[in-house]
Amino acid sequence: MKKRLIALTLLVGSLQVACTDKFDQINTDPTRASSATFDPNLLLPSIQYNHVSSITGYNGSILFQSMWVQLFASTTSGAANYYSNGDKYVQSSNTTDYQQRTWSGSYNAASYAYEMEKLATDKPALANLKNIAVIMQVLSLATITDVYGDIPYTQALQGKAGVTLPAYDTQESIYKSLLTRLETATAALNTAAAGPTNDAYVYKGDVAKWKKFGYSLMLKLAMRLVKSDAATAKTYAEKAAAAGVFTSLSDDAYLLADNANGYSNGNGSALITPADVYQVRWSKTFIDFLKSTNDPRLSKVAEVPAAGLAANQLMTGGVSDASVQVGLPNGYDLNGGATDISKSPGYPGATGTGADVTPIGKYSRPAFIYRSQSMPFFVLTYAETELLLAEAATRGFSVSGTAATHYKNAVSAGIQMLSRFGAAATIDAATADAYATANPLGTANPLKQINEQYWATEGTVLNFVEAWNNWKRSGFPVLTPVNYTGNFSNGAIPRRQPYPTSEATLNTDSYKSAVGKLTGGDTWASRIWWDK
Repeated sequence: MKKRLIALTLLVGSLQVACTDKFDQINTDPTRASSATFDPNLLLPSIQYNHVSSITGYNGSILFQSMWVQLFASTTSGAANYYSNGDKYVQSSNTTDYQQRTWSGSYNAASYAYEMEKLATDKPALANLKNIAVIMQVLSLATITDVYGDIPYTQALQGKAGVTLPAYDTQESIYKSLLTRLETATAALNTAAAGPTNDAYVYKGDVAKWKKFGYSLMLKLAMRLVKSDAATAKTYAEKAAAAGVFTSLSDDAYLLADNANGYSNGNGSALITPADVYQVRWSKTFIDFLKSTNDPRLSKVAEVPAAGLAANQLMTGGVSDASVQVGLPNGYDLNGGATDISKSPGYPGATGTGADVTPIGKYSRPAFIYRSQSMPFFVLTYAETELLLAEAATRGFSVSGTAATHYKNAVSAGIQMLSRFGAAATIDAATADAYATANPLGTANPLKQINEQYWATEGTVLNFVEAWNNWKRSGFPVLTPVNYTGNFSNGAIPRRQPYPTSEATLNTDSYKSAVGKLTGGDTWASRIWWDK
């Protein structure tokens, strides 16, 4: 995935020096790069991989957001009890570890991006790389504040300058700064100049693609603010649309994982774990949504395992026929009590016999297309952008095109982009377009329809944190919370992750100041600033 610096070993024999005027040269380690010689392009893959990794797999999203927004579900028994964090909002033994991983991973990405920016500064040949470094900082820091709320920002990334206990900034001030920095950096990208030479995204250094990426990111961040700061949302959404956002599937920003070289996709890693193979199912909410309109994605993303416990523990052998798919309702277990899955309304029954029986055998699980550790990480897509433009148009923002046209484009694109998972997931353009035409944007409640489609589209590419953030922002789909005994959010769907426990012990004053501004304190149910 990324180029490596090769360390050179220098064997030095016995050397006597009485006096020299070349002391600095002799005492300079030739195996170490300096800021003058190090190519900052080498940092870009680490930035890109650390960012997507921080919101994938066991770093949080598959254990939390995937089930909070009822895309996945689990009866969370046996070895896979860590899914209680998501399905039932019940703490597992490692919850405090899981909850800080997005924070750590995305700050790591932002730190690399900050260093890349500094190394590229005052080097005209690296001007585009410098601006891409800013864009990646915006992407990473926006991820952190969307998950946690107020965070260190102005004083963040300043460890080399001696700032080890940074103050927290308000999310409102962070967002305004992020949008300003993003606008400046994206506008400064020069398509006539050299692009990055070590780009892990599929753009491979195409500056024109990066420019569209910057403006599409601006649109997404602007739309986060429609309820908290409508004027700023409108201003920046219109700026982004006018400047040039994604216009086709070829603009999708994604990164192909490289498991062979140690850069795996965390969702794939989780979904090949034996306990997860058995326990992770699609939620009833999600499957019912796809079935309600005969969505062609259903037979590509879901399968019912062959009958029996042993078959349910195998990754292969599922039936993909859309007619047999059944979603698992969230909030049930295998404990034999009132919340046992067999007591759920519409329970379809077990499969297998005798010792080979399983109570969850008829419920749909993620299809085999999701069981690769080298499958793509989706960062930002054309389908997302078109849905956001559809909403902007619905809200009366000045963007070209109608809400209905943007919605149709988005639905077709969301179906076609499954092809990134390989031939088995591919749905041809004609089928996608026909479905989009047959299921147009209605007039009764377009915001509901747009954002339900956003949720489903993010779900099919396992982009769970984005599905959750957009659910918080929009309120759609309307979800019924799970209120399982012993849950950590008082029966409410979690709306943020608490800060890492190390913040309370190591950065105490700043942490206390931030928590004091949270209505309800540092809890899972407290709302961040833009979540109205």
